[in-house]
Amino acid sequence: MAYALTVADGWVIQPESKTREYKQDLSSPEKAMRAIVAFANSAGGQLVIGVADDGKVVGVDDPLLEQERLTNLIADWVSPQIMLTIELVPLAGVTVVVADVAVSIRRPHLLTKYGKEEGTYIRLAASNRRAGPDTIAELERSAEGVHFDQFPAFRATMDDLDLPMLADMLGRAVDEGTLKTLELVVDDQGYLTPTNAGVLVACPHPERFFSFAYVQCARFRGPTKRDIWDQEEIYGPLPLAVDKVMRFLERNAFKHAEFGDIYRKDVWSIPISPLREIVTNALVHASYSTNGTAIKVAFLDQTIEIESPGGLVPSLTVEDMVQGVSVIRNPAIARVFLEMGLIEKWGTGLPRAIEALIEAGLPAPEFKELPISLRVIVHIKNHDVTPRTSSPENVVTDVVRDVVRDVTVGLTNSERSVLAILRTQGSVPARELASQTSLSDRQAQRILLRLADQGFIKREGSTRYGKWVILDTGGGSHATRVGD
Repeated sequence: MAYALTVADGWVIQPESKTREYKQDLSSPEKAMRAIVAFANSAGGQLVIGVADDGKVVGVDDPLLEQERLTNLIADWVSPQIMLTIELVPLAGVTVVVADVAVSIRRPHLLTKYGKEEGTYIRLAASNRRAGPDTIAELERSAEGVHFDQFPAFRATMDDLDLPMLADMLGRAVDEGTLKTLELVVDDQGYLTPTNAGVLVACPHPERFFSFAYVQCARFRGPTKRDIWDQEEIYGPLPLAVDKVMRFLERNAFKHAEFGDIYRKDVWSIPISPLREIVTNALVHASYSTNGTAIKVAFLDQTIEIESPGGLVPSLTVEDMVQGVSVIRNPAIARVFLEMGLIEKWGTGLPRAIEALIEAGLPAPEFKELPISLRVIVHIKNHDVTPRTSSPENVVTDVVRDVVRDVTVGLTNSERSVLAILRTQGSVPARELASQTSLSDRQAQRILLRLADQGFIKREGSTRYGKWVILDTGGGSHATRVGD
């Protein structure tokens, strides 16, 4: 792999990354050994000796001696033993030593003197991080070719699964054979037992067994996560969470009409299809064995961020992922999503979403590896509701006047949520309106009456089958049926 290094005027072009690290020499052997261990535990990589931290190629004084020293250090410091290639490579008139480390099937590797808990490292972006217990367990499982979602679920019984609900989701009958084929149940000590995947996709309340198996959604005003405008926690089976997350995003986005020669087309202010792909990807590939964090969806003025716990699967890089390389963390969960039509061929969803964002004139999403999660940042049109005098292309002008009015009169979050739904959706039964806002039917009706009293809406027609009409605030009226 040494041929991948490119030099210009004595400096390497490639920066340090998840798969490359530079050391000027081996004067700090422990740091070099951390990199070797982290590469073997993560996605492989190259340790280059003879390049300064700033990328200047300085070479090594005695290449053969340095090669032998590196070989001995790895043998003395690292366990289990790592098989790797160490080459002497001429570069910019000098010689550097390149250790080419492949992803190991014997992971987790560790610094022997510190033991497994303190000496196991993984590669995160361009740094080496000590692995926690959950990560070490996943490294062990992945090396053995087993997955957390296929294990029997601790404390769960068959009574915890809602099989009629699962059959409805799959669109076909569900029997014991189906459950075993989908790896949603296993025979455990003579009893049929749900797997972790079975609980996560077919239990009405999986958070009873996995306390962080839910999605936190929030709409923040401004560029930071300080001023919460709207929020919702989404519980229940993972496949049903996709639509619930999208409803949350839609109720905080806006929709306007575009007219062609004949037909009207409703256009959202956010990229619905790509976001759906990214949300689905997060639900399928999150680490549900990781304690302490839920999946998070944050809607800010200019970005929507989807963060899933567990980070990248061992052996995968961001570059691999965006090109469609598929390493499935939860194959049983993915199989259910596939059968439901929530995903297509594995590995195609993310590249398709990126392509759709670019075609829509938006930047490609950003991917950030964090210590215990992976964050995808989708750039959107500016949804800042603060009045401004800047050019129209920087503001969602179709609805900003309405939203500013909502803020200035001091509506509650529930009232703003109901008003947003009425503005952005077509025919909405009252019971569905209540379910979308976590309100009871009675509460939703009271809010509608309060909005009418404040001059935002008026009723046209009968109480049961009439229409609530949003009054003209400068952007036109929109009729919305909210009767049964």
